[in-house]
Order: sequence, then structure tokens, then C-alpha cells
Amino acid sequence: MSENIGTLTQEQQREVDRQLAIIRRGAVEIVPEEELAAKIAEAVRTGRSLKIKLGLDPSAPDIHIGHTVVLHKLRQFQELGHEVQLLIGDFTGRIGDPTGKSETRKQLSEEDVKRNAETYQKQIFKILDPGKTKVYYNSSWLSPLQFADIIQLAAKLTVARLMERDDFTKRFQSGQPISVHEFFYPLMQGYDSVALESDVELGGTDQKFNLLMGRTLQKEYGKPTQAAIMLPLLEGLDGVNKMSKSLGNYIGIDEEPNQIYGKAMSVPDELMLKYYELATDLTNEEVGALRSGLEDGSVHPRDAKMRLARTFVRMYHGEEAAAAAESHFVTVFQQRALPDDIETLELPASELADGSIRLAKLLTLLGLQASVSEARRSIQQGAVRWNEEKLTDPNAEIAPQDGDIVQVGKRKFGRLAIR
Repeated sequence: MSENIGTLTQEQQREVDRQLAIIRRGAVEIVPEEELAAKIAEAVRTGRSLKIKLGLDPSAPDIHIGHTVVLHKLRQFQELGHEVQLLIGDFTGRIGDPTGKSETRKQLSEEDVKRNAETYQKQIFKILDPGKTKVYYNSSWLSPLQFADIIQLAAKLTVARLMERDDFTKRFQSGQPISVHEFFYPLMQGYDSVALESDVELGGTDQKFNLLMGRTLQKEYGKPTQAAIMLPLLEGLDGVNKMSKSLGNYIGIDEEPNQIYGKAMSVPDELMLKYYELATDLTNEEVGALRSGLEDGSVHPRDAKMRLARTFVRMYHGEEAAAAAESHFVTVFQQRALPDDIETLELPASELADGSIRLAKLLTLLGLQASVSEARRSIQQGAVRWNEEKLTDPNAEIAPQDGDIVQVGKRKFGRLAIR
């Protein structure tokens, strides 16, 4: 529906509607949407770029597809002519966001934060336009605060409001400790929006309390209030849990092309469109056409999934790598009719001596064979394949890599994950 805001020309109104349609894509909630629409209308009318904030506490340096949901939304804002405020929480990162945590998080050292922040920036600019991104560190304004400033900041919020956070409430009711410094995390994140004078802030649905804190404090300090956009948490390859490296259900943007392609082919069919909508650079029109094709049967789910896999590789490694990864998949896997839902099998890195391991022992460690002697028999009988190559030497040494496919017999398959 068109947002009739102020006195805009028809052309300006169409531009406002266009931008809103792009920004709404995939968003779970916009608070308040009418305020965001007014900000966009004013930007269109005056030519002023909106300041779009994303705060990152660099507690883990590796970015996976789930992390990119908010980054793609930022890129959309950039393509609409707006400016991204990428906030590295080098100060708040030493505390750690308590959101969703059942216990106090270990505080990071300054060296940890700096190292992780550098890695984050390198990966983030695979998606964001560096020329339209301003990088900030919140230690710039949080470190100089005097104790009197902290008291003044804390006076702007009640304990009752802080206890509205579900994670704090659960920990309090269960008798788990809550350190006083954890209460300051949402205050500091909100103060970041005051310092940056942000127009819009993005985050996952689990960040709603923190995002709205920015609005609260901006109002308290007499600043225009930001709009908050909440984006969904992307389920991982298991189709159930949030994508997480610790759960092994992730696709890392720095992984090798063949690995990204192979993992993307295991995305559950029912989640394909969600991945397209939230984690790719396809346009609204392209995603809409794909949705229609899947619904009317003119697009086969497998073809749609191959396009998704190719898109991910193209986005992070380029067109040439995407074509090569697809060719590899078709040659090695599809023509051999391997199953789509290959189980991920973890191998402790400590088991690798100089990067290699005896094949029979590996099969046992992965749980594909009950014993080394059974594994040796299967190998001698020609029942074992490594990346589709039949291995018959029971004494063979393997140098396994993440994403390797192992097969024992006709029904046992596994995709290797080295931990």
C-alpha cells in the first residue's frame, strides 16, 4: 500500500514505495513502520542519505550465511543511496551481549576484540560497499565517559524495564547469577545510537530489546528517534536450529567453492525460498518468479537448489568459481545419484598426524564401521569410496578435508567436518 507522506511528487512517491518494498523484504517487524516511511520520504525529498546502523560485537571472527541476513539488508540500503554505520563494539565486546545467554559471558581481552574485528571487516566487505560504509568503534565515545556520565546514563532506565528482557527474567527466576555489568550492555548499545545519531538500526529478532533501547535513549537525550528493523534468524542445514558453527549446520562465506556448493545442496526444500529471500542478492522480482515457478511446477526444486548453490559461490568467489563448483558437483555427485541429505560426520583435528590418517581407522572414528578389522574388510571388498573414488588398499593413508564425501556400501554416506 502506498505511503502518502507529506507533499511528494508522483515520481517521488513511487520512489518511496519502491524503497519500502525492498526494505520490507524478509523483515519480521519494523518499529514503527510509519516513522521509517516518513524518514525515507524526507530522504527522497531532500536528497539526504539515511544513516543505517549495525552494531557488531566481535566475539567470533568467522561469518556464515546466517550472519549475512542483516548484511544483505544493509547492502540494499546502500544501493538505495543510504549510508551504513558499521559499529564495531570493541568496548561492549569486552563485556559480551547477554542476549539469549543462560550465564555470564566470559569477557574478551582487548587483543581478542582487535583481532576478531579485523577478520570481521575483511569478510563483511565481501557484501557491503566500502565506499558507502563508515566504520566506527564504540570505545571512541564510551571509554572517555566519566563515572558521573555513567550514573546519568543509568538514571534514564529502571530495573523493571531491564527485567523485561526474557533472558534476564529466566536467569533471575532460576537463581542464576546476573552480574551488574551485564545490565549496562543494552544501555551502552543504546548510547551508541545517541552518539551516531542513527536513523535506522538493524538486528535479529533476538535483538529487539537492544534495538528499542536506542530509540529510548535517543529520546531521553533529545535526539530524533531511530526506526528499528528486526530480521529473522536463519535456520541451519538441519532445518531446525539457528545456523551455528558450533552445531555444524552452517555454510561459511570463506569456505571453499565446492564446499559451499555441496552444503547448499543440502538445504531443506522448504527453506529454499527463505534462503533466497534473506541471504542472496537476487531482486524481489527474481525471487517472486522463482516462488511462482516452484508453486506451479515449472521450476523443479532441484534446479532451484542448484541455482541457490551457484548463487552463494558466485557471491563469495565469483562467476568462474561458481561454474566450476557446479560442474564438480554434477560430475562427482549428481551423476552418481548420491543422496541430498548426507549426514555431517565430525572428525577431531587431534586425530590427524601431519594432516593424514589411515583410512580404516578413519572409518571407525566416523562411526561408519564398528571396528578397524571390519573397515579393512569393507575396503578390500571395494565397498568404500572417497569423493566417489573407490579405495581398495586397507593400509591407505588419507589427508581428509572439510566437505569430503565418504561412502561405505550403498547406504552409508557422510560429509566430513574437521573440528
